[in-house]
Amino acid sequence: MTLLSALRSMPRLVGATVRRAWRADRSALVILGIAEIGQGIAAAAGLLIVNAVMHALLGSGNAPERLHQALPAIVAGACAAVVRSLLAGLSTSRAGRLEPLVERIATVQYLTAAAEVELEAIEDPQFKRLMDVAQFGVDASRRMISACVAALNGVISLVSAAGVLSVLDVRLLPMLLLIAAPRGWGAIRVAQERYVSRLTWVEHVRASRLIGNLLTERTAAQEVRVHQVGPYLLAKYEEMAATAESEQRRLATRKAMIELVAAGLSGLATALTYTAVYGMITAGWMSLAVAGTAVLAIRSGSASLGSLVMNLNQLNEEALYVRDHETFVTGAAKRALPSGGESLARRLGAVELDKVSYRYPDRDHSALDQVSLRLEMGQVIAVVGENGSGKSTLMKVLSGLVSPEAGTVWFGRQDLSDVHRRDIFARVAVLTQDFQRWPLTAAMNLRIGRPEHRHTEDGLMQSLRHADADRLWEKFPSGWQSLLGRMFRGAADLSGGEWQRIGLARTHRRTVTQDADSILIVDEPTSALDPQTEIEAFRRVRALASPHRVVVLVTHRMSGVRHADVIHVLHQGRLVESGSHTTLMDRPDGRYRAMFLAQAAEYTNTPNNDSVPGPRGTTPSPHEQPQ
Repeated sequence: MTLLSALRSMPRLVGATVRRAWRADRSALVILGIAEIGQGIAAAAGLLIVNAVMHALLGSGNAPERLHQALPAIVAGACAAVVRSLLAGLSTSRAGRLEPLVERIATVQYLTAAAEVELEAIEDPQFKRLMDVAQFGVDASRRMISACVAALNGVISLVSAAGVLSVLDVRLLPMLLLIAAPRGWGAIRVAQERYVSRLTWVEHVRASRLIGNLLTERTAAQEVRVHQVGPYLLAKYEEMAATAESEQRRLATRKAMIELVAAGLSGLATALTYTAVYGMITAGWMSLAVAGTAVLAIRSGSASLGSLVMNLNQLNEEALYVRDHETFVTGAAKRALPSGGESLARRLGAVELDKVSYRYPDRDHSALDQVSLRLEMGQVIAVVGENGSGKSTLMKVLSGLVSPEAGTVWFGRQDLSDVHRRDIFARVAVLTQDFQRWPLTAAMNLRIGRPEHRHTEDGLMQSLRHADADRLWEKFPSGWQSLLGRMFRGAADLSGGEWQRIGLARTHRRTVTQDADSILIVDEPTSALDPQTEIEAFRRVRALASPHRVVVLVTHRMSGVRHADVIHVLHQGRLVESGSHTTLMDRPDGRYRAMFLAQAAEYTNTPNNDSVPGPRGTTPSPHEQPQ
């Protein structure tokens, strides 16, 4: 960005900021504008008053007479200075009032856009990088208020000084540009270097911050200590920090060189200006009074112009990040969840997939390939298969998180692509292995399953009892208002199994508040439970099936799916088997039968030596036998 292009873009940048500030607080913006204009008028009046004082002091008569003649102008100058100070304070207070409001608007825009995009966008590394860069635009939106105010102040002060110089001698106007232009060029070059560096290193900064967080997070604390990971992570952090520091040193060196050149050119222009003024005085083209006022006007004007260029540079630098923010908001809108569509019928009867296929953008093979199946309300449906078989992708399609590339998903008689996506979400409840453990109160951890619903304490207790979690009440020191999560002082600490009970209770709370046909998707719900509790948990999950609800159970625990009405077996993205447990076990070469028997053998038989992975050797001595 050149100085000329920066000047051309200034009206548009200021206009965008003014519109956002107008939306935030109109009265504060109007008062701010009046205060800035008033300061410009006061500054111009001050220079003219200085000219009057100079004429009086350098005029005819003795010193007391000249001082007496200058006294009214001196008083007027003092009054102008007081008025300018008062207006500056008023401007500062209104700018301070606008900044947090504008920041909130920008933050809400950013968070709303991020929360509304398709799941595919969140999982896209390029889009994630855009999200990271756009975060700088939130702070920049706030700083642009002060940058715009400073730039406006510089414009008004420059106009005031230029007006006074035009009255004194119009030939002095070009001198202002000669003095300020080199510094403007230097400031814009520094801003360009800094912006490109930040944009290039944003992922490096995120990675080094992540490493630092791993040393302090509770989730990593055990391995950091037991595996002695701390020194390794510290070494990596120091290595990345050293790389970042080298980049900062490079920037500092470039900045110093550019600013040195700019300062030298500006100093040369200042010397030429004062030489020109001296020449005009000696040639008799300018009186001493006018020359003195002109020198003050040049100093004030060059300072105003230099400040304007700096502020314009800051304005453009902040605008680069604001543009990234706007680019993200615009890009997020293009990848947002569909907002239109039909309302979903209250009664569906069934959900059906007809030859559904889906492939992730960064994969060569389809995660789902021509999958067709039917989910009847009132049934318990199990989906099994090895890792990478497409189970999780199928759940994302069923819940409306991703749209199939081919095929159709029918909710009753309605095509998923024709239905309002929020209606789909309203009919789906999800409990996954890595469900969110909200660092909120105990009550909110249940209510957040359907936060818009009005919940009662009896209803919450009903959900806790369904999940066999009512005994956890004894762990809640402040009842329903107890915070869950060790990150807060005095918060209740829950084990993994206890958290899974909370997750099941939250799912129950969501399902029992639904009075239309719905889907409950449960993905590995018992990973942290003991065997007896696991059996009971599966029973409680199956109990959530009702005439108007279908339960879809995804798990590797084969014992938990044998009671399902229908079991679907996925392999490499394709549906290879479907049927009841009995039907599938009657297939001698069936994949389900092989998986079930392989897992059952681990509990009923002692595996022979050939079934144990790893190197073969001599029989270990008794003290070497594994425990």
